Amino acid sequence: MTNTALPPAHDVVIMGGGLAGLTLALQLKQRFDDIDVLVLERRSHPVPHAAHKVGESSVEIGAHYFDTVLGLKPHMQQEQLRKFGFRFFFSEGRRDIDQVTEIGASRYLSVPSYQIDRGIFENYLAEEAARRGVRFVDNAMVRSIDLAEAGSELHTLRWSQDGVECDARSRWVVDACGRAGLLKRKLDLAQPNAHECHAVWFRINDRITLDHWSDNAEWRERCEPQARWLSTNHLVGAGYWVWLIPLASGSHSVGIVADPRLHPLATMDTFDKAMDWFAEFQPRLFDELDGKRELLQDFMFFKKFSYGCKQVFSGNRWALTGEAGLFLDPFYSPGSDFIAMGNTYITDLIAHDRAGHALTARAQLYDQIYHSFYESTLALYQDQYGLFGDPEVLPVKVIWDYTYYWGVLSQIFFQDRLTDLRVLGSLKDELQHCQQLNIAVQGFFREWSAMSRKRNPAVMLDQAALPWFAELNRSLNDRLDDDAFRQRIRDAVSQLRQLAGEIVARAAEDHPELGSGALGPLLAQAAPGATVGRAGDPMLFATTPALA
Repeated sequence: MTNTALPPAHDVVIMGGGLAGLTLALQLKQRFDDIDVLVLERRSHPVPHAAHKVGESSVEIGAHYFDTVLGLKPHMQQEQLRKFGFRFFFSEGRRDIDQVTEIGASRYLSVPSYQIDRGIFENYLAEEAARRGVRFVDNAMVRSIDLAEAGSELHTLRWSQDGVECDARSRWVVDACGRAGLLKRKLDLAQPNAHECHAVWFRINDRITLDHWSDNAEWRERCEPQARWLSTNHLVGAGYWVWLIPLASGSHSVGIVADPRLHPLATMDTFDKAMDWFAEFQPRLFDELDGKRELLQDFMFFKKFSYGCKQVFSGNRWALTGEAGLFLDPFYSPGSDFIAMGNTYITDLIAHDRAGHALTARAQLYDQIYHSFYESTLALYQDQYGLFGDPEVLPVKVIWDYTYYWGVLSQIFFQDRLTDLRVLGSLKDELQHCQQLNIAVQGFFREWSAMSRKRNPAVMLDQAALPWFAELNRSLNDRLDDDAFRQRIRDAVSQLRQLAGEIVARAAEDHPELGSGALGPLLAQAAPGATVGRAGDPMLFATTPALA
């Protein structure tokens, strides 16, 4: 007798059990106790520590998502490393790291972020998901996806585990399978961008204690905890940056990210080539690694890592999250931020669906907002690698980029306003003005760097010494009502305009011929919601003489 029973029906099937898929599963179970979630993961679990996946550094949005939104703070604090912020050294061709310009904070700021051993974390997430009632299947390969057209029909999938084929039906299908992009390929959603950079990376089974690279007592004591090695350390030069990220398992992640117009991939696409490259461009790191070659744990590269996606959320009850959708750049570590935002939008769409509400218009709006965040963040990177070796301009860019990030995007996420369309709609003009300012300022940085003298004095540009900057970080912990949140964003507009004006004025001191370029009209027009005539105290250059 033929078995005609229908395959099992789930509320959500998540294809991919890595960082994006597992955190979405946890967020869904946190929101709905009774939701049926199936996670299909291609890899076998448990996964190895250290040499598992790249993307180990988190910043404030992603960190807040992990430790507060998902309630994983005990794990983050006990099993991962608290990050000592970002740190930059203009050390190209130098071994005397204490004699070059350093950017970083001398103490921890208020809001934590983490260095994440992805193997440790993803093993924990899989176990936690199972404890919360998620069905997690490893060694699972998705063979086919048949998307329902609309209405009450269910999507159908065929997948296999250890050679045994299975079928499943689901109201929602979410692609979290990384660059494999199952739905992206099926629906022809791939969208290239103009950010042409590559990355190589590897893990070494040892600590790289950058603090020991100099015996200079004054240099060592510039940082209160004397623990620079806990930062995401950047060794920078024109057209590239090198990352050094410590992992809780005791390994260190090392990567080179470069613009191929200045540093072709062929010069660094093996470990031996990368070491030769270090010998020329970052010799102090070469010295550190040369005696540890036998401790190499892995080596990988991507030729062009950045890409977009035509659509990531659909009213037809499918979505993409994490690298299955889009990817920007590892500089400033936005990957987990976009996972946090994408998963929050998906969870809210599923909530509206479970409540019986129409989805199409909301999904389209979420998709537009998510892509606007992508476009504004992409502006931080695209055509900017040439100025990464500029000790005069990059420190100012870092301050600007953080002010934009903490003042606008982070405020939206920390205040749980990501899906508050009513409040965000009331701030449409302010948010657009901030985005326009950011794009214009990024262009101004390129023009300034083309003229700058690139002076590289032996100073530390201490971000913690900027009271307003430290306060901006702390303010993420505030809890604001609607009116206070609107005012917070309007204050961010004023702050960004003032900072942009100071940047133009400072550059003009050395280069009066530079002008304000595309920034001029934006600074001249009335800022949405701003208090007329409000100038405020000097923000940047008056309080940091080393930048002058």
